[in-house]
Amino acid sequence: MDGDDFVGHLPSRPQWSLDGNSIYFQWNPDNAWSDSLYVYDVKSKKINKAGFETDWNLPNDRMTTNAEGSKALYEKHGDIFITDLKTGKITQVTNTTDRERSAHFTNNYSAIAYVSGNDLYTWDIASGRISQLTNFTDRNKRAVKRSDKDEWLYQDQLELFDVLKERKAKRDAGDSLAYKDDLKRPLPLYTNGKSVYGQMVSPDGDYVTYLSVDRPDNKGTIVPHFVTESGYTEDQNTRSKVGDKPAEYEMFVYDIKNRKSYPVKLDNLEGLDYIPEYTKDYPDKEYKNENRIGNIGGPVWSSDGKYALLNIISNDWKDRWIVLLNPEDGTVTNLDHQHDTAWIAGPGIGGYGMGDMGWMPDDKSFWYISEKTGYAHLYAMEVTSKKAVALTSGDFEIYDPFISKDKKYWYLTANPDTPGIRHFYRMPLKGGKMMQLTTEAGNNAVTLSPDEKKMAIMYSFANKPTELYISNNPAKGGKFEMTPVTQSTTKAFEAYDWRTPEFITFKADDGASVHARLYTPEASKKNKAAVIFVHGAGYLQNAHQWWSSYFREYMFHNILVDNGYTVLDIDYRGSAGYGRDWRTGIYRHMGGKDLSDQVDGAEFLVSEHGVDADKIGIYGGSYGGFITLMALFKNPETFKAGGAIRSVGDWAAYNHGYTSRILNTPVNDPIAYKQSSPIYFANGLEGDLLILHGMVDDNVHFQDMVRLSQKLIELGKENWEMAVYPVERHGFVEPSSWTDEYKRIFKLFQSSLLGIE
Repeated sequence: MDGDDFVGHLPSRPQWSLDGNSIYFQWNPDNAWSDSLYVYDVKSKKINKAGFETDWNLPNDRMTTNAEGSKALYEKHGDIFITDLKTGKITQVTNTTDRERSAHFTNNYSAIAYVSGNDLYTWDIASGRISQLTNFTDRNKRAVKRSDKDEWLYQDQLELFDVLKERKAKRDAGDSLAYKDDLKRPLPLYTNGKSVYGQMVSPDGDYVTYLSVDRPDNKGTIVPHFVTESGYTEDQNTRSKVGDKPAEYEMFVYDIKNRKSYPVKLDNLEGLDYIPEYTKDYPDKEYKNENRIGNIGGPVWSSDGKYALLNIISNDWKDRWIVLLNPEDGTVTNLDHQHDTAWIAGPGIGGYGMGDMGWMPDDKSFWYISEKTGYAHLYAMEVTSKKAVALTSGDFEIYDPFISKDKKYWYLTANPDTPGIRHFYRMPLKGGKMMQLTTEAGNNAVTLSPDEKKMAIMYSFANKPTELYISNNPAKGGKFEMTPVTQSTTKAFEAYDWRTPEFITFKADDGASVHARLYTPEASKKNKAAVIFVHGAGYLQNAHQWWSSYFREYMFHNILVDNGYTVLDIDYRGSAGYGRDWRTGIYRHMGGKDLSDQVDGAEFLVSEHGVDADKIGIYGGSYGGFITLMALFKNPETFKAGGAIRSVGDWAAYNHGYTSRILNTPVNDPIAYKQSSPIYFANGLEGDLLILHGMVDDNVHFQDMVRLSQKLIELGKENWEMAVYPVERHGFVEPSSWTDEYKRIFKLFQSSLLGIE
């Protein structure tokens, strides 16, 4: 349970130098207090720890390039830099204590625009002149709004008293001079108390777009900290609960030359008046969602500045629109409308920002990701004809596509062979056969060198933690051969023969093929007991063939197997990696198919692996803890014991962004919440339940388990215990807490399943 101190501190965040001669990465082979920057020399094959100055001056690898690909912008330390990609020369554009951000090219690539505070500025590359483009201000000081009564009184005063009339005339004359002065400055843009985001200048420098957001003051939850340095209880204000009043989003265009600002008009979006199907379950309830516009992402401009794309998500998560913006009048043209009766998501689609999207080299077509076929695939659409072409297809998903430097190919990651293996591919720009560039089963996360001739590979297998490798790019004529760069695991970790789980599928009662990891003991040690592990996050993949983020649980499973247990780790309904239908299989009913997959897994162990039906336990954290509660409450005949870690006990108490996608909101869809929340089924508890929770959990609040414990007390249940961790949040930090937690879970299974005290 020492985590990285036992396994080894693994490398992360590989980044090529601009000349491609070195790979920089974060690492900690000396078990220091934190990771440091290391550099691998490609020619000498030597690794050295980089000093502070090297780390400080290393360019950020998240760059924005110009159309020619000769210059790139990046942000670091709150400042803006521009680098010449041919010479490697770096110029620092800003050097302030403020945070400059959102750097992008404008004025036909002759200037750099960036945001400081709330306002946009440009830096002319040739002259170095800085110009302020916007002047966002909270309210219009010139505008005076009076009621009809007050306006009458005001005019009457001016008619009655000459001195007031003369003073107003002088004041108006001064205001007139000030107004002329203001014409030489940026037009004041009044925010009216709303927040401003996404400030951007068009490539030609003529238009500014920005997002105005009015966020309601939704009531948050207080999380008290009892173990503090001060000795006093200290309160932390945290998130609100699901059912928030949605934020109101509106995009504006500021015409710089004509000094006017106007809203982007979205009233022509297809399906904007949609009423969700679930409302049919409430025929006597009026459904209200007067403004369905959620986050507005973009614009993404074509390199020639002719076209601009916006990505819009509805606030009920059921629609996604990709539209073409006309900045001259703020109108939009519908290009692609994605609708899901459950919720829009999937790799590269997401719910905020732009998702994976960009322009094809011809600047007439754009590319995007859609689950149109049930799997996340790559599409291209010509903007004038609106004709979309699928560039990839099949019962698999693609991840992180990007276009090669020569504009002839795609590079992407995909899982066409099996959901549990990800390889790196190259594909012709217009689609076609994907050329597999990596060979080893597991996960291959590739970062290409600037000339795309070499690959830095973060590779791992189920029992092999992630290490950094380097290889030639076979698509460029080189031979693929993974040369290790790092060796991170400790001698203590290597002293044990960590198992490779069996990667299996079993049939659910509804006929679905469920992927899982199976760990089986030697026949001489088999005790006929089994433990089912439930991964967290819901939309996460764990029955894969690479090193798991649940590595402590993986090692715990090895301990269980050493003690004779059979262990099953299931990618249940709702998990990532299996397409839209699997992802949305939990819509309106968490604790439905995701729970029945665990039950079917238990039956599979009994029928196929000689497990005693009276000796099956279950455990998991977060979403896995939720399923554990539901398993013991709803299927006590199947599960005799469960360890519920940092569990959700009532989905009405969880956050809005996650929960409202899957269950809508408690006010609009109470049926979904009552059939999905463990607290309503607590009376079904028969087996032994161990609840474990951090008291300062600001994700799944400790309050949730306090409420559940009160319910269990009122129900007269006695076969449950709770272990609390006073200094732990959702993700535990202290090894002592991890150790205590898993010793208790192991003891639970030994006692409840085997009768060993």
